Amino acid sequence: MELSKEILAKYKKASEVSKKVKAYGKSLAKPGMSYLELSEKIEAKTRELGAELAFPANISVNDVAAHYCASSKDKNVLKKGDLLKLDVGVQVDGYIVDSAISVGIATNKHDKMIKTARDALNNAIKILKPGVKTSEIGAQIEKTTIDGGFKVIKNLSGHGVGQYEVHVGYSIPNYDTKGNDKLKKGDVIAIEPFVTNGRGAIREGPSSGIYELKETKPVRLHKDVLKYIIEKYKTLPFSEREVEKKFGELKTKLALKNFARMGILYDHTVLLEEKGSYVAQFEHTIIIDDKPIILG
Repeated sequence: MELSKEILAKYKKASEVSKKVKAYGKSLAKPGMSYLELSEKIEAKTRELGAELAFPANISVNDVAAHYCASSKDKNVLKKGDLLKLDVGVQVDGYIVDSAISVGIATNKHDKMIKTARDALNNAIKILKPGVKTSEIGAQIEKTTIDGGFKVIKNLSGHGVGQYEVHVGYSIPNYDTKGNDKLKKGDVIAIEPFVTNGRGAIREGPSSGIYELKETKPVRLHKDVLKYIIEKYKTLPFSEREVEKKFGELKTKLALKNFARMGILYDHTVLLEEKGSYVAQFEHTIIIDDKPIILG
């Protein structure tokens, strides 16, 4: 199904903002920059440029593969030699561009891994067209990664993207699953190779401070917090840190943990590779057409 001109215009606006925000984030990524300041500046820049967050800034470093979100009390800073994954979500009226880059912090020792992840993404994009199998995308990513001397992380994948939904529909694997799912014209997907010198598999770590609305239920306590979440974020992921600015630290923490226990919210965890390893990631959102439309 072809997307309307109005929807395409919103995707393209989100794409332009995403490109500028990633470049801005990369320019700030220096030794001594705190994860918290980097996150807040990226999020503020997204809004300054006329878009909204599709999810909070993810600042994942070294063996942290994904979903690290700085808390309001985060004391971590970037250090020389770090490998930063900057994953940015931008939306205009719910039309999402999910995009990521990897940056070596004052070092070139990660250049080969970073290039391999970028090449894996670009080579996957080259084969995109209506009718291509998602497993063929995965095979292309895996071949590029192995040729570069690294492993893919097999239990992380790309995904379909919908209005106000970051993950929907297809799973876009990073290896050949032998599956038969085929892309259709008008599909919107995010492809995100994760390349590592570790095990090639992640495990779940602690709560990331990123939450996402799963379903609504009646609540006795903190009704105002739930109302705010539904109205402001709809079904998009959001950070505990941002809700704290409205309701304060204690009330926010109690409310979000309670809503997660009730099954109202999904509590995302930090995703970790083998200790001491490194992970590089690149990502674009793409609209499937006879010539794919690359966003972000």
